[in-house]
Amino acid sequence: MKLAVIDGLGGGLGCQIIDNLIKELGDSVEITALGINSGATFNMLKYGAHRGASGANAIRVNLKDMDIIVGPLGIVIPDSMMGEVTADIAATVAESSAKKFLLCINQPHVELVEVEKQPVAVLIKKLIGRIKEYIQMNKKSDDQATIE
Repeated sequence: MKLAVIDGLGGGLGCQIIDNLIKELGDSVEITALGINSGATFNMLKYGAHRGASGANAIRVNLKDMDIIVGPLGIVIPDSMMGEVTADIAATVAESSAKKFLLCINQPHVELVEVEKQPVAVLIKKLIGRIKEYIQMNKKSDDQATIE
C-alpha cells in the first residue's frame, strides 16, 4: 500500500508519524515524504521514508499514485502552517481520491468545535491504529475479490 505523509515547517509531526508507521507497519506500506518545503522533506527522509519530494508540484504529481494520505488537518486548509499551505496544495490534497487520515491539530485561524484536545503523541497513536485497521480491512476486501 502506498502512503504519503505530508508536512511543512520542519516536518516534526511528519517525522513522528513516519517513525510510528515504521514501528507498527514495517514493510507493509511504502512511505513517501511530501514536504511542503525541502527542510520538512529532508527531516522526514531521515526518519525512514522510502522516498521524498518537496513543493506544490511534487505533491500534486505524487498524490496521483497514493492509496493513503496522512498529515495534519492544515494540509487541506489554505494559508495554514504559517502560510505554507497554498490554495493549490489544499485543493490537491482535498481532491485526491486517496483515503485521508488527518490529525486535528488546531490552526490559529480555524477552531475545531467539540474536538477533545489531546497530546500529539496520543493523537499519533490513534492515527496509526486507524491506518492499521484501514489497511487490514482493505487487505481482506482484496483477498475476498481474489477468491471470487
